[in-house]
Amino acid sequence: MAEHVTLTEPYVEPRQQRQADFMGMYVFLGTETMLFGGIFALVFAYRTLHPDAVAEAARHMRLWIATANTALLLTSSLFVALAVHAARRGGRRAVAGWLGLAIAFGAAFLALKGVEYWKDYTEGLMPLIGPHASVRDGPAALFIDLYFVATGLHAIHMTVGLTLLGTIATLVGGRRKGVPSQAVVVEMGGLYWHFVDVVWVFIYPLFYLARG
Repeated sequence: MAEHVTLTEPYVEPRQQRQADFMGMYVFLGTETMLFGGIFALVFAYRTLHPDAVAEAARHMRLWIATANTALLLTSSLFVALAVHAARRGGRRAVAGWLGLAIAFGAAFLALKGVEYWKDYTEGLMPLIGPHASVRDGPAALFIDLYFVATGLHAIHMTVGLTLLGTIATLVGGRRKGVPSQAVVVEMGGLYWHFVDVVWVFIYPLFYLARG
């Protein structure tokens, strides 16, 4: 099986270098998982302790935007998977094309999220700034704050992921990274993007489907 890497020092064989590349990415994603995992554990505990307040807060969140964003992000992950497949087959233009589509869908996700945040602001849901909604006077306020922490961190990771995918598409499309000999570069970017996707798959039910 081809390892899809260009051998560099100190590695003595492609398989060893490929395994090191994946191990480094898995360790990094493991630390990111612990970050989001702590937030999700706190949300789950708060939902257990204050189910009525959480349901009240969740009813102020826009399920239709979240559902549309879920579809956008899952579709973008499909495009990234197709880009990885194309990279392993040596399809330089296909890699750039699939990643371009993934970037477009990811950008649409962030645009919709911006619209949602603006609506949250106008309705007084944001902490510290803007109008003040009555729902922020009770125990539901902490759940709303956790929502902004989780989705804000996710948006930051999305931005990093879009930058990463754009860089990879440029490098492959401009022949500065060859495929399939360096397809591992596309695979690493794909792993990060899929992680961002999985995080949203947890955010969606934990916050938006908590309305009871």
